[in-house]
Amino acid sequence: MSDFPAYAPSEEHELLRRTVRELADAKIVPFAAEVDEESRFPREALHALVANDLHAVHVPESYGGLGADALATVIVIEEVARACASSSLIPAVNKLGTVPVLLSGSEELKSKYLGPVARGEAMFSYALSEADAGSDAAGMKTRAVRDGDAWVLNGTKMWITNAGESEYYTVMAVTDPSQGARGISAFVVEKGDPGVSFGPKERKLGIKGSPTRQVILEDVRIPADRIIGAEGTGFKTALATLDHTRITIAAQALGIAQGALDFAIGYVKDRRQFGKPIADFQGVQFMLADMAMRLEGARQLTYHAAIKSERAMHGEKIADLTFVSSACKTLASDVAMDVTTDAVQLLGGYGYTREFPVERMMRDAKITQIYEGTNQIQRMVMARQLLK
Repeated sequence: MSDFPAYAPSEEHELLRRTVRELADAKIVPFAAEVDEESRFPREALHALVANDLHAVHVPESYGGLGADALATVIVIEEVARACASSSLIPAVNKLGTVPVLLSGSEELKSKYLGPVARGEAMFSYALSEADAGSDAAGMKTRAVRDGDAWVLNGTKMWITNAGESEYYTVMAVTDPSQGARGISAFVVEKGDPGVSFGPKERKLGIKGSPTRQVILEDVRIPADRIIGAEGTGFKTALATLDHTRITIAAQALGIAQGALDFAIGYVKDRRQFGKPIADFQGVQFMLADMAMRLEGARQLTYHAAIKSERAMHGEKIADLTFVSSACKTLASDVAMDVTTDAVQLLGGYGYTREFPVERMMRDAKITQIYEGTNQIQRMVMARQLLK
């Protein structure tokens, strides 16, 4: 048994964690409250991440990226989210937008679009949802019609993260209405394509630094070779993508929860009542123990899922990838909501104010239970995997 590999991240992964945490503490934390308060894009975080090649670490080396594995990508997102959830959506959404291209795109598409993302010249968003097609994503109405050597897209995509900031968008559209989900195709749309515009920024509870907007497509004509994969395979690509990227939302949730736990621990050590630190009270200790215990459980499941994701990206058939990616996203986001709420409770009245970061973390945590598939949908997905 001495040859059995340690069931833990490698030394390189832990070095990456320390590097990202130091960067986030120095360059992202100082602006996190301001970004939230002003609902503005975290430009400082983008510059810091790009300068240190941490904005899209997953892009393969063959396209100019670092070629980091899925666990390394999770660690980057987790550590950035510990500082600022909005900023963590830079690496998270860059992965979400590019995975369809990595999974199904032509070599020409990969060469054209992955390089600029790897160099930090462009971000890449993902446009699946619509106003009437959220959990029922296959009910989308956006159309793409072939016209000679081009496709013409019309429709409105909803809830698109980093819309307006990203240069590139993976857009799902109906190419054959008679085929249902099998009539959906995926395309790369550029921000500068004529006919592309954006709705107003949504006024949100949390992740206020990451713009969420409609992507409006009005007679957007794109070259035919911008289709991702074969016609009619877009929904299959979308579902395969989410098997990988739900894990990045779990990572974001872990980071938010860790940030709240770390702050709460520091607070209860300093806060004195009845003549001693409130950390000395068993009730407080039990809360902290439960927070840390559940967080570590969610982390281990997420890292386990990341390893499976990495193997799948290299072509290995992973029978339970859908289950474990849904499971880690659901568990980590539920834990993040509980941990951040308990952190606010531990700070008492101070936790309820904007003078301290835990209320922001609680607001940010909520979205992790909703996007990339609500936790109710995830439970349906998991049950189907168990019963199939």
